[in-house]
Amino acid sequence: MTPSIPPVLAEVVRSGFVEGHHRGSLVVLAADGSVELALGDPAAPVFPRSSNKPMQAAAVLRAGLDLSGERLALAAASHSGEGFHLDLVRKMLAEHGLTPDDLQTPPDLPLDPAEAETYLAAGHVRDRVTMNCSGKHTAMLAVCRLNGWDEATYLDPAHPLQRLVHEGVEAAAGEPVTTVGTDGCGAPLMAISLTGLARAFRTFVLAEPGTPERRVADAMRAHPEYVAGTRRPDTWLMREVPGTLSKMGAEAVQAVALADGRALAFKVDDGAARALGPVLARALRLLGVDAPVVDRIGSAPLLGGAERVGEIRAAF
Repeated sequence: MTPSIPPVLAEVVRSGFVEGHHRGSLVVLAADGSVELALGDPAAPVFPRSSNKPMQAAAVLRAGLDLSGERLALAAASHSGEGFHLDLVRKMLAEHGLTPDDLQTPPDLPLDPAEAETYLAAGHVRDRVTMNCSGKHTAMLAVCRLNGWDEATYLDPAHPLQRLVHEGVEAAAGEPVTTVGTDGCGAPLMAISLTGLARAFRTFVLAEPGTPERRVADAMRAHPEYVAGTRRPDTWLMREVPGTLSKMGAEAVQAVALADGRALAFKVDDGAARALGPVLARALRLLGVDAPVVDRIGSAPLLGGAERVGEIRAAF
């Protein structure tokens, strides 16, 4: 049987000429959790990449670590590597008797290009703290120290913490994890469907106050700049549309839930991050979100000779 070709989610238009396409799958859930729109194959498993981070942060709380506010938001973050991110990671490490050498994140530059330029210009080199997942890894190490779990193997899928993450992903998504891989930061990565991912975000925003899921959602929404950064769409959306939970993942994955339980998730097959904004903006409009931030997120101009000559635009 020949696999179906995913639909075009975004097209690349230069000088009025469509020069490329980005295909993928997308799902939109109504407030009652039913599927309102499905494009492509949202029932097929994907690696959500960093869109799984809220579930990982909830597992850390479930294991007994008492985090809140900016610290909990940073535990669920793909931070930009801005100064306030790095300062808080170092502070959290010290608070739990840890050092940057305990982190098993790969040394990296700040995720935000402007921050990376400033960082390099100051003479710095790739560092474990600077890697965008360092907040998550700090929280994972801290809960291992709290429980007396082996810190050297905290990224092993069989580790007690990672088993809790696995269980939490399945519970939130309402479906089994089909594959366990390794994320870019070295942490175990659980594959679920896009429908399951949207359902998980819906679970978090509708969870009872005080539960690990709701605590993570509330911290992320209250401190979105710690989840992403000052120049990132996740931050803009959570700040400007009250009650919204939003988290991107590598390879062009995005999940969003609104306060009333409406939710969406999508993946661009070729992993092109440049298509994220236009596809997200269109999906938000389909959810009924009418706010200036949607236009800002959806703007993806193409330049020619330093002038705007086209755009990447949604095609659904």
